Amino acid sequence: MLGGVRPPIASLVILLLVVAVLTVIGLGGVHAEPVPQAVLNGEQQIAADTAQSMRTAIDAEASTVRRTASAYPATSTATPVTTLKALTSARKAVLGSALLDRHTGTLLAAGGRTVPLAGVDAARTASGTVPPRLVTSGGSPQLLYFARVTLPAQQEDPDQDYQAPNRPDRQWLLVVSEALPSVAAYGDGRTAEVLDASGTALATAVHGKASSVTADSGLSTAAARAAHASGAATDASGSLQGATTGSRRTVAGWAQVASTTGPGDTDRLGLVVLTSHTVPATTTTADYSRFALEAAASLAGVALLLGLALYFSVQRPLLRLYLSAGRLARGATQDWPSASEELSRPVPVHGFGELARIGRALDALRRQLLGESGPQEFPARRGPGYRALAVVGVVVVGFWAVPMITLLNRADTTTAVPAPVLADQQARTEIATNRIRQSLDQSYTDLTAAAGGLPGRSRAAQAEVLRRALADHKQYRSLYLLDRSGGITLRVGDTPLRTLVHVPDGGGITTVNTSGRIPAIAAYTQVRAVKGKTRAAGVVLFGEIDVKALNSVLPRPKLGSVWVTDSHEKVLAASVGYQAFQSLPDPGLTRLARSTQSAPGTAGTATSAVHLTSSGPSVDAAAPLAQSGPTARLGWHVVTAEPAAALQIPAVQAEQRTMLAGILGLAVGAACLGWLHVVVVRPLRAVAVLVERLAGGDRRTVLHPVNHDEIGSVTRSLELIRQALAERDRAARSGPAAVPSQPLRENTLQR
Repeated sequence: MLGGVRPPIASLVILLLVVAVLTVIGLGGVHAEPVPQAVLNGEQQIAADTAQSMRTAIDAEASTVRRTASAYPATSTATPVTTLKALTSARKAVLGSALLDRHTGTLLAAGGRTVPLAGVDAARTASGTVPPRLVTSGGSPQLLYFARVTLPAQQEDPDQDYQAPNRPDRQWLLVVSEALPSVAAYGDGRTAEVLDASGTALATAVHGKASSVTADSGLSTAAARAAHASGAATDASGSLQGATTGSRRTVAGWAQVASTTGPGDTDRLGLVVLTSHTVPATTTTADYSRFALEAAASLAGVALLLGLALYFSVQRPLLRLYLSAGRLARGATQDWPSASEELSRPVPVHGFGELARIGRALDALRRQLLGESGPQEFPARRGPGYRALAVVGVVVVGFWAVPMITLLNRADTTTAVPAPVLADQQARTEIATNRIRQSLDQSYTDLTAAAGGLPGRSRAAQAEVLRRALADHKQYRSLYLLDRSGGITLRVGDTPLRTLVHVPDGGGITTVNTSGRIPAIAAYTQVRAVKGKTRAAGVVLFGEIDVKALNSVLPRPKLGSVWVTDSHEKVLAASVGYQAFQSLPDPGLTRLARSTQSAPGTAGTATSAVHLTSSGPSVDAAAPLAQSGPTARLGWHVVTAEPAAALQIPAVQAEQRTMLAGILGLAVGAACLGWLHVVVVRPLRAVAVLVERLAGGDRRTVLHPVNHDEIGSVTRSLELIRQALAERDRAARSGPAAVPSQPLRENTLQR
């Protein structure tokens, strides 16, 4: 079905025309808007990242409240006052707290500010996990966190003011009131707001000097309306455009503060994060429609030119040769009067190269069948053939495709990426840095809480405390105690990856190996001594953090590849595949990380740049992890790299689509002309050699048709001619009386 001369030529013309149409569609749709889509997408992702940070903070606080309540060492003599104090005294973020009886809803104890309990049904809410609730008290928004506290049955005691009924156990409802987690704005001039379901701003943060245009009240209402319209899409986000002042326009992004993996603690809060800032509106427009039409027209011209050239130089001469070979075969196998009519007409020589050679050899065979001449030798030197024609066809297509691939619509790396896009990448890198820092800080806080339950306990009790901590905090892969010499005295979890034997002072985050397949990052804290008792063998508690848990924090949509590096720019964690302690994949990224100038213990400065890579321009940014807290002395960096082609930048899109059109055109031309070479040119070269041998007197080589196409038919006709000439030569050698009076009949081939 794919044989013959017609399919490759027709496919070449049709497919090149299809590429021309795709060029018009692809490049014609690239336009430079006053506010590039990449800027709008960047603001949307910044809002989504900020919402995720708030969601993580609320989820972590809710889990901490529930975990603290479930781990409370209840006794049968505990009172509501002592229980409430034990559960909340160590938590500085608590504004107010209350303890309610689950069955009656009676307030049993209260502490701090008055907790707004209106609408809290203790009997109903205590039946399962209760999500936080947003309330307003004293004009300020607060979050109420809930947890169940289960205590053993309490015996009647006439000296106590509070008497609990005799029940198998007592269930209380802990209610904790805390301020709304603070929202942070990243990027100079950006405003970040937390909105409720009605669009009212609950919290606002401004980075640098925000323009007054940014404070567009209409954006808050539009964002709340869009979030409400998203319905069940709990991770919904979007972008908006605000007012224009002069040459600047406000762009905004919104995102719901809701769980993305199913029902969670933030689903019912109705919170929306809105970020906004002003960007310069583009006054110059770039329209690639004219270029697309010109490129498509030139490719269509190339397609028609090649089609006509191949039709007149290959297809039509081959079909005429096919008819001439069939006529000679009929003349060689028919009775003499009819054969004389078929053989009397000379064979026209059409085309050049192999077809011309075959035509001349066929005419020599015609004369031999008529007895006008004997075998004829043909010159060994020959001119260019159809292989050269196929190569010329590829070169012609290449004249159109190569400039498209390498020269036209090249994006200038210094100006192609708008400055707001580069600033957005830097801001998102800072948000990712803060998210990683929060994760490491939380790991240290959890480890410190576990270490607080170790002093004064037996080894078995300490092991139980560590096992419970390992079960509650999934980010740890191993927990162990070190003695003063650095030896492990107690361990739970997996085998430690630790290779550095040292006992640090204080507490914080560190690495405990410098080589191997897996980087080992660990939180550590001192285990305090118990007064009046001998210090336990273990003096430092280490918690090795599972690198998979850290890697899972890194990926974010449209942020690209993310790496966490140490002070020597060696990779410790990444959102893409990596080898432990390898260098960053590009020297430009290494220089960018070093340019943050983040000496240990200093804040450092985030930076960004556009680098040209083998796959095109890349928008890169780096931010130091060094701040205050457990990560302050690390000197680590967070580095991100996003290909500019994925950011919907018009200049880059035009470059990519121009290159794609060139690659498609060159691929189609090479494939179709290669197909023509396989099914036509190469068989023609073989047939040309065989027919010249036959015309030169070779009657012994049998000609086998390979394909069922025009060339196969020519080969079958040549085999009939060979048999006729061989029969006549045998008859001539046997004597004049044996010469047949009629040519060889057609059924000779069948016998």
